[in-house]
Amino acid sequence: MTVRQRFFQLDDQWCILHLPERPNGFAILLLGDVNHYVTDSTSFWLEHHGRRKLLEELLTYGYTVFSSHLYGRHWGSKKAVRLTKQLIYYVLKSEILNNRVYVLAEGIGALVALQLLADIPTKIRAVVLLNPCLDVRAQLAYEKENKFFYKRMVKEIAIAYEIPETEVENVLPFPTLTPRQVPMKIWQLSGVTPYPSALHSRRYEEQARKQDIPADVVYHLPEKRYCFAASIHQFYEQHNALP
Repeated sequence: MTVRQRFFQLDDQWCILHLPERPNGFAILLLGDVNHYVTDSTSFWLEHHGRRKLLEELLTYGYTVFSSHLYGRHWGSKKAVRLTKQLIYYVLKSEILNNRVYVLAEGIGALVALQLLADIPTKIRAVVLLNPCLDVRAQLAYEKENKFFYKRMVKEIAIAYEIPETEVENVLPFPTLTPRQVPMKIWQLSGVTPYPSALHSRRYEEQARKQDIPADVVYHLPEKRYCFAASIHQFYEQHNALP
């Protein structure tokens, strides 16, 4: 399959719009992990074999997929959230699409996804998370076990949030739960991951159930990491009839 895409800039950040051959009228906002990037001619999801396969399958189903560089390792910063909102409204205005988008977020992309759900839930139709980082505070505490990774994360957060490194632990946001009206499903990698399930997916699931909020976590093996486009499509389709 030939992937058709259009590159453009918002706030000096490169963005990419993937266009399906047979549009179904729905769009997917793609929020990548720490290694995610978009340049003027390519992106991480185009260059990575497994992610490209997943992307191409979603395009085959007719979804318009869009993404942004989002300042690199943003760790859910307000600046990244603000740009993502701008991107959503830009794409909805420039393309013929349903006015509520699906979200597909990987890793730290989930931090932005949660904030979108808190700020503009009426623009989000349903959310899929892949091995998500849902609690940046818990992740930072976890990284303290390895001094090198901890120092690197502190530096990255300080840059992303535009604050001194000494202020990092004081300004990080607390995790939020999905609004009841926005369905969410999590695909969590079994075994060792950068974002342990006990700190993120499993903890989120437990907190959501206490408040009677639907939370579905599916665990999968590493060899199945990018082989569930059909399942994601099926989950999205369940919510096509929403207004």
